Amino acid sequence: SNDPRANSVIAARVSGSFTGTTDEILQWVACKWGVDEDMVRAQAAIESWWRQDTKGDWTTDASRCAPGHGLGVDGQPGQCPESFGILQNRYPYEKSAWPGIDTSTSFNADTAYGIWRACFEGYEWWLNDVERGWDYAAGDAWGCMGRWFSGRWHTAAAEYYIGRVKEYYNTRIWEQSYFQEP
Repeated sequence: SNDPRANSVIAARVSGSFTGTTDEILQWVACKWGVDEDMVRAQAAIESWWRQDTKGDWTTDASRCAPGHGLGVDGQPGQCPESFGILQNRYPYEKSAWPGIDTSTSFNADTAYGIWRACFEGYEWWLNDVERGWDYAAGDAWGCMGRWFSGRWHTAAAEYYIGRVKEYYNTRIWEQSYFQEP
């Protein structure tokens, strides 16, 4: 965020200081940041099927590769992942959180929901300076969910992502027999 409160109020609270099962970590982060725990569970299922070792958003741009994850290192010739972990935090935008977003489930989730909280508090007013479906304002939990995916406020891509998370939320996919917590 370009609002200084995101760093002074939110970022200072991100620690990843929790150990437990994957579900306990997701419950902890939901409680810490004041978000519905099933919303967190559903998003983690969409992003990684609750797997911290998930990598995504592959690129051929070496300048966007995380340390130790250069082009081709992770099994995709000529590509590197930009996103890491249970909530697919993107290294190019979260360099100060490296390597924790890759190595720690609790740090990955804590960072992701610290960002969500900054959005929810209204600290991401830059969202009104880019393409958007309507004007950004504080207090829109689902809007902040869509922003995570698209980097934009209620655009078609953001709405698509919100719909997918809501589907997992409504079906409680993490409770289905085919969903296995790692």
